[in-house]
Amino acid sequence: MSAQHGTKAILAALAANLGIAVTKFVAYVLTGSSSMLAEAVHSVADSGNQLLLLLGGRRAVRAADAEHPFGYGRARYFYAFVVSIVLFTLGGVFALYEAYEKFRHPHPIEGQWWWVPLVVLAAAIGMEGFSFRTAIHESRPHKGSGSWWQFIRRSKSPELPVILLEDFGALIGLVFALVGVSATLLTHDGRWDALGSAAIGALLVCIAFVLARETKSLLLGEGAEPDVVDAVLAAAAGDGVTSVIHLKTLHLGPEELLVAAKIEVPSASTAADVAAAIDAAEGRIRAAVPIARVIYLEPDLRRAVSQDTATD
Repeated sequence: MSAQHGTKAILAALAANLGIAVTKFVAYVLTGSSSMLAEAVHSVADSGNQLLLLLGGRRAVRAADAEHPFGYGRARYFYAFVVSIVLFTLGGVFALYEAYEKFRHPHPIEGQWWWVPLVVLAAAIGMEGFSFRTAIHESRPHKGSGSWWQFIRRSKSPELPVILLEDFGALIGLVFALVGVSATLLTHDGRWDALGSAAIGALLVCIAFVLARETKSLLLGEGAEPDVVDAVLAAAAGDGVTSVIHLKTLHLGPEELLVAAKIEVPSASTAADVAAAIDAAEGRIRAAVPIARVIYLEPDLRRAVSQDTATD
């Protein structure tokens, strides 16, 4: 994983979540707040998720071998998918279960430590805000002119979308917890605290669903974006290559693209001419799209291509 593509955001999120988790657990022990426990477990889950993303980045850079001839780039997709599962189970489902238990057996936040959750939540919002700001700063150069939702949907690098959604969810979850704790303190009704925990759980389940859907698509194999396909098509045609008959692309990893194309060559070309044309076309494609690391070009004559063989 490139150090310029998510590592700084992951480390910022990891540092914030480790510190926040400790303070939330202390607040839970002192007050027994359901929302604080849900938030503490959420922060632990997020910390584990950031470690998983770092692990995926390290495994993805291993060199290709006989067992994996196209390399290990998709390891980043796999670990991002695991993150969505952890967020769903350890974060969302636990918070919903805790909310259910505390709603059945509510108790108010009392005693001399009633103010602790408010201080902890305020500090956590500040730390999560810093982490979220870092993720936005790291993501902005890669977002382009599209919306943030388009960036999350289209990004082939899973780390930044995961951190963005995690930090966004953490900030909203902290607001839910703050509302639940504040309402419990004002009304002395512990059910507000349980409702805050339930809102946190529902939010995490929704975020986990979005992450799982997007990373599943990457795991199954996504082609290049339309602008990248256009660049490949434009670069492929040139000396010795009359046109591209058909083209397929596949992301082997965030920064590694497989290009397979059937190209039209002049009918009078010799074997040497075809070989030279293919070498030149590969060079043009790599110059236009640097992530096109694996390229397979099959020469053909357009008049010889039928409907049945066009997709071979």
